Amino acid sequence: MHFVLFYHSLRSDWNHGNAHFLRGICTELLNLGHKVDVYERATGWSLRNLCEQQGESAVAEFEAAYPHLRSVLYHPRELDLDVALDGADVVIVHEWNDPELVGRIGCHSTRAPYRLLFHDTHHRAVSAPEELSDYDLSGYDGVLAFGEVLRRIYEERGWTARAWTWHEAADTRVFYPRERDTTKPLDLVWVGNWGDGERARELQEFLIEPVHALRLRARLYGVRYPAEALAELARARIEYAGWIANFRVPAVFGEAHSTVHVPRRFYREQLPGIPTIRVFEALACGIPLVSAPWEDSEGLFEPGRDYLVANDGAQMRRHLRALRADPDYARSLATNGFCKIQARHTCAHRAQELLSICRELGAGVRQGAASGSGVINDGALATSSTPALA
Repeated sequence: MHFVLFYHSLRSDWNHGNAHFLRGICTELLNLGHKVDVYERATGWSLRNLCEQQGESAVAEFEAAYPHLRSVLYHPRELDLDVALDGADVVIVHEWNDPELVGRIGCHSTRAPYRLLFHDTHHRAVSAPEELSDYDLSGYDGVLAFGEVLRRIYEERGWTARAWTWHEAADTRVFYPRERDTTKPLDLVWVGNWGDGERARELQEFLIEPVHALRLRARLYGVRYPAEALAELARARIEYAGWIANFRVPAVFGEAHSTVHVPRRFYREQLPGIPTIRVFEALACGIPLVSAPWEDSEGLFEPGRDYLVANDGAQMRRHLRALRADPDYARSLATNGFCKIQARHTCAHRAQELLSICRELGAGVRQGAASGSGVINDGALATSSTPALA
């Protein structure tokens, strides 16, 4: 089939976690022989910030790491949908696109044979529902929601007639266990952005204070940290390393004994069952993970076996202390989490789920539907075949 995807950015993961999943899904679809075209706005803020703060070399590094992935940069007023969507079987439009473009593609679909899906991987349905009301989804065949609770919201509020739960997952061609680097021993590493203060209190309780109290050797990566947050990190003697390309994160996990998950408030209180993609990626790398409270209402993992849950700062300190003191315990936890990812939560799994949805919608049944032109050349993509944990 021929997939045409409209997303905020494929090239940039600067404060843009959805790029992680997008890269993995595109890779799997290409590897299955499908054709994939990705369109991203030339003036998107993530790509703009990446280039302004990290330089053009950051884009070149992405292209070197993903030689099989390229996107088409477009300017909204110059985008010819007849050209972009010619021969498409499935079109997916992500919710970070402008409402005007979402509506234009919806109107275009009424005179074209492709199937059209809207993809939501954000909390705006509960944090800013008025913004979603600007999107005209009347021309769409349905919604891909990255959690069951979000899927129900779309249907119950009448935003769509059909919706499917489509969780994010780990790109295990990139995220897999690396050999531990004993020359750079870290007790803990955390990769995440400060953002708009949605979890400032939680980061203080579940990350900064435990590191400070236990005197852990810790390093933190991320962007959009205000001066007061950087001062708190310095007080706790946490090394702040700034932005890191997502494809380099597995090596960072390989330098540390553990990591933590601190969900944003909306996911903890109003969107249970939706972990961030960092959970999938960390477990895929075989690093022990301790999470601040969130309700795994869909049973994606087994708390206490695949990862640990800390209900407050004191329990977080106890968990981190136990993992550091007992290597066998830490290794067992990491192995369980890794195995769960391999069994259920890879981008390969999600690609098959997407194809099943497409078949349900009758996509790709036209004579002469495009396929094969996007196949990855032999040797162009490094793969991992369920590597064993050290």
